[in-house]
Parts: sequence; C-alpha cells; structure tokens
Amino acid sequence: MLSGAPAYAWPYDDRTVAAGSRAPKPGGASRSGRPSRRGRIIGGMDFNQYHLTTSWRLPAPPDAVFRALRDVEGYPRWWPQVRQVQRLDGSSGRLRIRSVLPYELVLTARERRQEERGAGQGGVLEAELTGDLAGWSRWTVTPDGPGASLAVFEEQVRGGKPLMRLLALPGRPVFLANHALMMRSGRRGLRRHLSAGPLPARLLP
Repeated sequence: MLSGAPAYAWPYDDRTVAAGSRAPKPGGASRSGRPSRRGRIIGGMDFNQYHLTTSWRLPAPPDAVFRALRDVEGYPRWWPQVRQVQRLDGSSGRLRIRSVLPYELVLTARERRQEERGAGQGGVLEAELTGDLAGWSRWTVTPDGPGASLAVFEEQVRGGKPLMRLLALPGRPVFLANHALMMRSGRRGLRRHLSAGPLPARLLP
C-alpha cells in the first residue's frame, strides 16, 4: 500500500485492499483543491489513482496456480468478468473486462516480468497496462502449506476511461466495490478450474 493513503478493506475471504495516492505536483490541482485535468485531486490526494492488493488462498500447488495465471488467454474460461483476451504478439494481449457496473474496460497488457521459481515455489508475473487502465499489475504465487498456495495480486493504475475520470471522487467507493466483486468471482472460478479442470468457454455477447 502507498504510505499516507486511506485504505479500504472489503469483508471478502480474498481480502481486497485499496489505497489512494498523493498526486504529483506538476499538472496537479490548484491551491483551492479543485479537480485537475488529470482527475479529481483534493488535499493532494489523487482519487483517480488506485493501488489494489488482493490475496487468494488456493487449495492447489504453487506450480499449478502459476501456470493457470500465466495462461492469460485462458482467463475467460474460469473468470467470468474477463470477457475476451486477444493475443497481439508474443508478449502482449488486449483484454475486455466487465464486472457488475454497466461499463466495459479495454486494456492492453504487455509482459514486463515472468519469473518461475524452483519446483513448488510458484513465481512472479508482472505486466504493463495501457488503455482504459494505465499502470502495472503483478501476480506473486508462493507456497501456503502442503498442497496449497497464496496468490497475491497487486495493481497500481490510473483510470483512463472518461467516466472514471469524471466520477473519480464520488464514484471511487463504487469502483472499488466493483473491483472487489470481480476479484472474489475470479478466486472462486480459479478454485473450480484447478480442482475440476477447465470450465466451458464463456459465451461472449
């Protein structure tokens, strides 16, 4: 989490936590605290920037969890909110995402780091994000007892979609809840996927 930022913990078993961040001075808000062109900034806090952390405890070995998370093109089979993944080249792809709120996010993820550790130790997956969300995301998979794993998802992004920028302050709690519900659904889907094999591909609208 970012220092000096308010945190919001959601009462889900996958424990999603979010933090705001201090806005940089160049291009920021005026002394009156009015919104800047980059988003809603009040008291030096940029409410259009998010640092999100979610922890998933999974009843599967770290290597199996790491392989499932590395296979981004397979996400739509077990994560309902990831509607489509289109590979662009060997290290990037375009994702269409939609959770509970009636808007869709389209973003490009480009691989920045892929570190598979020794047998049974999991690894790290990191990507640069551009599009409706701009920033980075990271999965860290570690052992969590015999035959179990802990997958920690971190994401630091700015909303690029006009609606997110416009509603950065009043809509922030709703955007955070939307993300938390998506992550909760993803955890359940991955648990099923790992225990019972791949689910049928989701029919896209």
